[in-house]
Amino acid sequence: MTPVIAKTREELAAVRSGARGTVALVPTMGALHEGHRSLIRKARSLADVVAVSIFVNPLQFGPNEDLDRYPRTFADDIEACAAEGVDIVFAPTRDVMYPREPQVTIDPGPMGEIVEGETRPGHFAGMLTVVMKLFQLVRPDIAVFGEKDAQQLAMIRRMVADLDVPVRVVGGPTVRELGGLALSSRNRYLSEAERETALALAQALQAGADAVPDGPVAVTGAAREVLDKAARAEPPLKLDYLVLVDPSTFTEVPAGYTGEAVLAVAGRVGSTHLIDNVPLSFAPTATPSDPAKES
Repeated sequence: MTPVIAKTREELAAVRSGARGTVALVPTMGALHEGHRSLIRKARSLADVVAVSIFVNPLQFGPNEDLDRYPRTFADDIEACAAEGVDIVFAPTRDVMYPREPQVTIDPGPMGEIVEGETRPGHFAGMLTVVMKLFQLVRPDIAVFGEKDAQQLAMIRRMVADLDVPVRVVGGPTVRELGGLALSSRNRYLSEAERETALALAQALQAGADAVPDGPVAVTGAAREVLDKAARAEPPLKLDYLVLVDPSTFTEVPAGYTGEAVLAVAGRVGSTHLIDNVPLSFAPTATPSDPAKES
């Protein structure tokens, strides 16, 4: 099935007005891979109509980032959408999304300044702004985002809750390559040697996950051992951060923490910025019984 392609606000409004039943939106920047396709399939399972947006959002790129070389594969993206049964593709140009330079944008608050936000200042303000605009234009009932971008997902959920946006936000599991590297449109930048080094991100997360029974300090320690080795590889992994955080606030958890957490990592291999994470759960430590009290 070939999706209806809307490139203007007017075209989108016309096709959206004809949509019947619930609508699920999968926002993307194109260069679709199996991770995106898994989100589309999840959207299909949740709604009557599936819409995919394809827009490389300039507001979320910093001055020294890869906006100009970000992969643009529109024909292949439409083919992938057709194969997955997408009903609507919204593919605006920059002038359609931003007919004038925006002066009012979404302030991400304190969460936008930590972890990935500290590494990429301004990124989350740009991301939240375009997501809000897409929600207003497409008017979905449901929006599906990848859990690989865990901080992004947490911030969108917070925006929706704080601003009473009538959209149900759903996360889709991270999809990985055979060696464990999380799928990303930026993976195509990697040479074979760089890809080999980049595998350390997933390996570090696995080492951390294996150390959960020993507590939060052991988790980050085990992961850091892997990353320290990758920093000496050729080419090296340049670590941006390794943090164990609360999944709703992305603030770091203390040593004796119990409950749900996210171990998040980011680094650069060559000129490519890569992120990954794994959800973890820390159970309370059992208190040894006192034999004297039992007698």
